[in-house]
Amino acid sequence: MELVHKSSLSLQRQLLVETLQRINFGRLEHIRFRSGQPELHDESKIVREHKFLAENGPRPESDKSDFTLKRPLVELFQYFDQRGDGEIDVLEVKHGLPFRMIVVEPAA
Repeated sequence: MELVHKSSLSLQRQLLVETLQRINFGRLEHIRFRSGQPELHDESKIVREHKFLAENGPRPESDKSDFTLKRPLVELFQYFDQRGDGEIDVLEVKHGLPFRMIVVEPAA
């Protein structure tokens, strides 16, 4: 796997990475992507998971201006690139990284 750094991403992708780091645990709902670029819009929602007696703040990496992306982020961006346009209904976030996504597609 080729190393990808945050600084090499488009502004839209950098903003998505930062949003996931702020969520840390929870989910992001209704993420559109056009030409492979994520778009958060009025229908997008953040649902935070709060764990008692646990660290609930943003990821420590959120203070860094640049770092190497972990594989789940690389796979998410590869999905955007392969599909081009679409929407993710639910993107689950664990430790500030995409964990699982739910995508509804037409059957026909």
